[in-house]
Amino acid sequence: MADEKNIEVEETEVITLEFDDGGEVECEIMGVFDLNGKEYIALIPDDGTDDVYIYGYEEVGDDEFELIDIEDDAEFEAAVAEFDKIMAEEE
Repeated sequence: MADEKNIEVEETEVITLEFDDGGEVECEIMGVFDLNGKEYIALIPDDGTDDVYIYGYEEVGDDEFELIDIEDDAEFEAAVAEFDKIMAEEE
């Protein structure tokens, strides 16, 4: 029997963020990463910018998750620094 190769094809996952002002933007889920025991998610908005949105991330059920605003400036800066580090390692 020939060796089988498992090839995983990942579909691009897209979510729609709804803002308090009623605005919406579709975002591609770039990935989830861990820092100091907490999970964070990186989103790429489909708005023509080079922005990346970073939110806290928590699974709340099968295929369901919650985005959590990062209120603490130090925590946000640490999450952004970790994201930048991960991206630099992938290059």
